[in-house]
Amino acid sequence: MTYEAVAAVIDLPRYDGEVERQIEIEAAYDGYVQRQLEEIERMSGLESTRIPAGIDYRDVEGLSSEATEKLGRVAPRTMGQASRISGVTPAALSAIAIFLKKRRSA
Repeated sequence: MTYEAVAAVIDLPRYDGEVERQIEIEAAYDGYVQRQLEEIERMSGLESTRIPAGIDYRDVEGLSSEATEKLGRVAPRTMGQASRISGVTPAALSAIAIFLKKRRSA
């Protein structure tokens, strides 16, 4: 859908062709931009989520052996640090978060 087509239907003001093209691009990618902004927000929350020292990552269900080994070796202090370790996937981060939540409530 083009800006020109929408403008004809709902009586939008007309702009220079380049401006209209920029509006089309922003509209087309808005969903992607919103998801990225949500991801940034989520990641900033991870930065402040502390991981207690001395966790034995072998006790965390669902971690791959690679993630378990790397997390044990690096011993990240926050979920944000853990998220930047090569081989630690979003699924691994979820498993750690669940483990920490269960541990806190026990």
